[in-house]
Amino acid sequence: MKDLKNWVNEYTPELYKWAYYKTSSIETAEDLVQETFLAAAEKNEAFKGDSSPKTWLFAILNHKIIDHYRKSVKKPVPMEANTISAFFDVDGSWEQEKRPKDWEDDEIHLLDDIDFQKVLQKCLDALPEKWNTCVKLKYLTEKSGEEICQELGIAPTNFWQIVHRAKLQLRNCIENKWFKN
Repeated sequence: MKDLKNWVNEYTPELYKWAYYKTSSIETAEDLVQETFLAAAEKNEAFKGDSSPKTWLFAILNHKIIDHYRKSVKKPVPMEANTISAFFDVDGSWEQEKRPKDWEDDEIHLLDDIDFQKVLQKCLDALPEKWNTCVKLKYLTEKSGEEICQELGIAPTNFWQIVHRAKLQLRNCIENKWFKN
């Protein structure tokens, strides 16, 4: 247990940085790092020293991150978030005013714009947690659909439906909060 105190002091900043990178949430990252050290304390005798303490702690943290995403994907999506039908008419065609608009060519560098990043983050945060998780894993961590489905325990058709719905909501949110302002 004496080593654990040193590990907390030495590895917390790196573990936190990794957890925050993977979750984009200060509170979640802090909780995951805390859970990592609790798990390490419970299994301290199991650490044989075959790897470095840092490697062992990161392995625990990565499992905690995967568990976090699995739990979030299993939560039901509230019905008000499931407003996909608002984009289409009864025949399944785009509603004229909801049809995606062309973004100007000079908008390619939007991700370099701090103000746009804030709008994007707000739009991501407005998604149901399950959708947010799938989008972040797919586009921010650049995982394959197969990897994401395996990690989250969801079917590929479910995953792609979630991503499609999330992209519709994100595009609508960005158009309303960025391009109309």
